[in-house]
Amino acid sequence: MLPQAIAFYVLAAVTVIGALSVIFARNPVHSVLFLITDFFSAAGLFVLMGAEFLAMILLVVYVGAVAVLFLFVVMMLDVDFATLRQGFSRYLPLGGLIAVVLTVEMGVVASTIAHTGAAAASSGPLTQFGAVTNAESIGRVLYTDYVYIFQAAGMVLLVAMIGAIVLTLKHRSGAKRQNVGDQTARTEAKGMRLVTIKSGEGIDA
Repeated sequence: MLPQAIAFYVLAAVTVIGALSVIFARNPVHSVLFLITDFFSAAGLFVLMGAEFLAMILLVVYVGAVAVLFLFVVMMLDVDFATLRQGFSRYLPLGGLIAVVLTVEMGVVASTIAHTGAAAASSGPLTQFGAVTNAESIGRVLYTDYVYIFQAAGMVLLVAMIGAIVLTLKHRSGAKRQNVGDQTARTEAKGMRLVTIKSGEGIDA
């Protein structure tokens, strides 16, 4: 039990420090890197809780897709972050009020879960899953009862990826780009020209 407690406190400390670093880091690229570290430590906490499926989803979806996508968008977009920070002091009171409200809500939820968990532990487990693991039980729910919602979430991620590509695609006046419409509309008459070359003469462009 002692090694699990040590691992929990270490991962929890890394999670809290990483979350604060995401907020207070001046470089947005560093913020995304701290966010990825935060996801890894949160996945470790899920493993300690026995929710290995959630840990795998956190690593595959958030670290492997969303966080890396954020990193590429931040690195490729030419955003003037100094201009974005100009109105920070003006919205600081409202942001502080929202932070206080969210903190109180999380405290109420945590205390409710603690009391509910203590009551459930005293009354004993409600159901017995036998040899079914956490990943298998959640997989059955996702791919049977909520399969359409699961597919809709995949579509949302696809749209987010396309939106990131569109945002990072910059059209420069001097750069040559491929026009698929012109290529598919190309006919034999437009694409070929028969030229009779006389001996000793070159080809005019």
